[in-house]
Amino acid sequence: MRAPFFAVCLVSLGVLVVVRSMAHAEAAAGLRVGAARIDITPDKPVRMSGYAGRKEPSTDVHDPLSARALAFEVGNRRLVLVSTDLIGFYDGTAEIMRRALLAKTKLKPSELFLTAIHTHAAPTLTTDKKRGHANNVEYTETLKGKLIKVVRQGLDAMEPAGIGLGVGYSPIGMNRRELRVGSDGRSSIVLGRNPYGPTDKEVLVMKVASAKGGTRAVAFSYAVHGTSLGPRNRTISGDVLGLAEQLAEKVLGPEAIAPAFAGASGDIDPWFRVLPAINTEPGWTPEPVLLGKLLGQEVVHVYRGIRKTAPTDRLATKLVTLRLPAKPSEDASAPKPGTVAFNVTVARLGEVAFVGLGGEVLTEIGKAIKAGSPVRHTFIITHCNGAAGYLAPKEAHVQGGYEVRTSPFAPQAADIVIREAIRMLHGL
Repeated sequence: MRAPFFAVCLVSLGVLVVVRSMAHAEAAAGLRVGAARIDITPDKPVRMSGYAGRKEPSTDVHDPLSARALAFEVGNRRLVLVSTDLIGFYDGTAEIMRRALLAKTKLKPSELFLTAIHTHAAPTLTTDKKRGHANNVEYTETLKGKLIKVVRQGLDAMEPAGIGLGVGYSPIGMNRRELRVGSDGRSSIVLGRNPYGPTDKEVLVMKVASAKGGTRAVAFSYAVHGTSLGPRNRTISGDVLGLAEQLAEKVLGPEAIAPAFAGASGDIDPWFRVLPAINTEPGWTPEPVLLGKLLGQEVVHVYRGIRKTAPTDRLATKLVTLRLPAKPSEDASAPKPGTVAFNVTVARLGEVAFVGLGGEVLTEIGKAIKAGSPVRHTFIITHCNGAAGYLAPKEAHVQGGYEVRTSPFAPQAADIVIREAIRMLHGL
């Protein structure tokens, strides 16, 4: 009887070892999250981005600029979302910054979403010492070190955490493709207000709570341009999205970090747009502050309505560089158009997805990707891992307007991006 008893003991012990190994693997694969913030406000006058006609440097600072990192880890898989209070990574700076970040953090290319909130009241990034202002070149080099630091801090701060999702809505974004008819009867699309044009009012909010209790971060996305301040403004500001971040952090406490992400807003301006300056007359609430607080308070309302957070063991990422058809030249003698590179980065974390688009994408495209996503909550994040220019849907090419005129892409390019982004999401 000893042999069977011994065999039973061995089997039981083996089962116990397997069970414990499975439990350990499950615990090791559980969600860990870290968040960090660093100041990136320029300390010298700099040339500002967003308006080609504005050549004079900045004169003062209305509100500070920050870079915020949100790092996730499940097992050996990682995802880092970086939100910066900048217009974007133009003039080749996206690849420069990404290369430095990937080298220093050992992240895979698909695990890094390097994004900007697209404020037009921030420094221009450049590494060109011949054409760029010396202060901007210095600022860009300093920024690279700060981005490396904040991502490392986010990774080093990771601890067991849970996530929860909520949805709100905000009216502050307005379609800017306004139809005007001239005295000669000809119609055109101009930058203005189109109250009946398409917009995406959704405010998507993700709450990150530590397993020990307490808020680690509240990330949110909304489709709006950072253009409440116009080309005559020379005051540094995060504009609407930056001010919304600051309000959320102030209300939720010093431990909370609130990165914002610009949704598909290539044709969406704030309700008050391109103002000459921040109005400081007595009794007046400056328009960027008014709109930023309205959005920030909606973020807080949604955050407070998220009752449950839970860990997840699902994390996957992918990055594809598409070669999109270029817009043909109006010059018949010009060579046939080639292609333009466009980065699409996707990630899935439990029941939330992130779609990073490397350009300035019109809102109809973002809404189409959301509609086709297999995930209940999908963050559309533009100005992410690239700055390829305006991407407009086919119907906009028929109408014309600024976004189409300055776009490098052919009319069919948008459909390719929509299909590929949805296909990538289904493949995660």
